[in-house]
Amino acid sequence: MEQLTCIVVGAGYAGINAVKEIKKTLQNERSGRTLRLILIDKNLYHTRKVLLFKPAAITQNITIPLMEFFPSGVEFVQATVTQIDSDKKRLLCQDAKGNESTLTYDILVVAVGSVVRQTTAEQGGVALTNIHAASIIHEMWRANLVRVVKERSVHERQRLMTIAVTGAGISGIETSAELAHFVREEAKQLGLDPNAVKIILFNMNKRLFTEGPTKLGDKLAHILATHGVTVVHDSKVLKEKNGIVTLLGDKTIPVGLCIWTLGLLPNPMLRSIGLPVNDDGFVLVDASYRVQGAHSLYSIGDCARIVDPASGLVDGMTCKEASAQAARLGNIVLADLTGNPAPTHKRFMDFFCFGLGPEQGLVWTHKWGLDVIFTGKLGWRLRKWTWDIASLIK
Repeated sequence: MEQLTCIVVGAGYAGINAVKEIKKTLQNERSGRTLRLILIDKNLYHTRKVLLFKPAAITQNITIPLMEFFPSGVEFVQATVTQIDSDKKRLLCQDAKGNESTLTYDILVVAVGSVVRQTTAEQGGVALTNIHAASIIHEMWRANLVRVVKERSVHERQRLMTIAVTGAGISGIETSAELAHFVREEAKQLGLDPNAVKIILFNMNKRLFTEGPTKLGDKLAHILATHGVTVVHDSKVLKEKNGIVTLLGDKTIPVGLCIWTLGLLPNPMLRSIGLPVNDDGFVLVDASYRVQGAHSLYSIGDCARIVDPASGLVDGMTCKEASAQAARLGNIVLADLTGNPAPTHKRFMDFFCFGLGPEQGLVWTHKWGLDVIFTGKLGWRLRKWTWDIASLIK
């Protein structure tokens, strides 16, 4: 029996959801071909990247083995894709030892996601870019608290108990709130005054969450303040050096730790593997996620520039949008295989969630001209639901 080989590159949110949807949609495809489904990633696990703030605040595993998602019907290749030849429908892979291999495909989905913006060595501090960086952050603030126990200088004690978070997007907000809780808990365990812990969130804008209404940004700032986070608006951090944060305008603040949460960039590998990308490094696709100039090649998630044909708005880089794109992709691939009209992209509704510490959250949606906001434990349950559903956790 003839075989249909579908390869998905990337085991992030878009990738695992694409595998699930394609597997569900194509396994009953009536062409008489059997489906061979391959998932390629440099790791044999999925990292719940939106939860990077968790291991920065408390010891917690945020990875899931790929086998748990797909115990059967999916092959796993642990490698990095180095080149895609769309004309010959093949790709070149390299494993961790440098061994190269070639795979051919009938359908290819590129979902290699994004990377967190890095800082330069001159900027100092620690950028929350991956699990390793999160572990370093966790070790640093705990070590600082241990030092405070024996430190006699009032000024040095306060410096060691001050944490600056630079970048007030969703990641910065959630990181600040989580640290505010767990650093204080640890301080209490060490016999220190938890109220002496200072978490400062530096925001370049005049308010939080400029994507939503002013009242939402104000509400977020108020909730953070009640949890012990001080938000400093209209402030740009230039660098941290020797325990001193320098702001634009030469103002300085002593800190024990500076954490950078600077947002996302499309995976830089996209510029070198043979795909069409724009100046910002996003893969160029049409309204049905087909890569420009290629056949049977699709791209979704953070790595693709996906535009709503109705509104002209570009999709954001969130896991909820990746999941919705993946669900649509399954039907697009089936339509293209069978020669039927394919669905086109539709922008996800305005729906944003924020974790604000253990069992605390805020959810905002805009529907029918109304702003709907949920806070507290209900907000947290909805936030947790978005985290779980994006990682295929039931």
